[in-house]
Amino acid sequence: MTLLDTPAVSTAPAPLAPAARLLPALAAVYRAQLARAKVSRIPLLFVATFQSVGILVMMRGVVDPGDNPSAHAVVAGSAVLVVAFVALNLLAQYFGRLRATGGLDHYATLPVPPASVVLGTAAAYASFTVPGVFVTAGIGSWMFELPVARMWILLAVIPLSGASLAGLGAALGLLAPRQELATLAGQLGMSAALLLGVLPASRLPGPVQWLRDLLPSSYGVDAFALTFAPRPDWGRVLLDLGVCGAVGLVSLTLATWAYRRAAR
Repeated sequence: MTLLDTPAVSTAPAPLAPAARLLPALAAVYRAQLARAKVSRIPLLFVATFQSVGILVMMRGVVDPGDNPSAHAVVAGSAVLVVAFVALNLLAQYFGRLRATGGLDHYATLPVPPASVVLGTAAAYASFTVPGVFVTAGIGSWMFELPVARMWILLAVIPLSGASLAGLGAALGLLAPRQELATLAGQLGMSAALLLGVLPASRLPGPVQWLRDLLPSSYGVDAFALTFAPRPDWGRVLLDLGVCGAVGLVSLTLATWAYRRAAR
């Protein structure tokens, strides 16, 4: 056989591997982000918890302990503030930095659905707040002489509040035109969660109460605060948790759309 008889080599591109399914890709992103957070986020989680405990100490001087709505609101709001600091503030900064430094290009080349990147990252940041939330709630219950028997409700409050705040934080980071603006938006969002979530709603002016109703985490705060009552209104607790979950679904959908837009 001569060189002229060598069969032609096909130049057709090889078929790409099929894209990963949503749930396996989400689990992979979640594990990767959680492993990364264990190393780089522990100091920030300590700061978030220390900040919330400091607010409890400050509010102890102006709110009477015992079974009263103001004490319920302060303890519940301080606990959920840990979620706001990590899931909203840090996630807005993370996605803003990822977009500014070209990190989104890495994710865009992977055969994973955009929703898995957003949901996996948001779930990792939200679950990372669990220890700080329980520590803050326990210290607050002790300081304000509140029962701790129903703290199990935090197992529902954390993921639902975390989903709504993480989706909002991711959307802010991905839609901000500059990294500095993403950081500013995250800081403002956390400040809103601090002022509107920790202060008792009954002591806020009417227009400010309307703004509080727009804050996703306020429904998680109200659901947790209701469980401190001797006979909680479980219907209202479930309603607040349902609203928080619905807002979380909307905010995560918005974050997924923002991710697709930024990746293009």
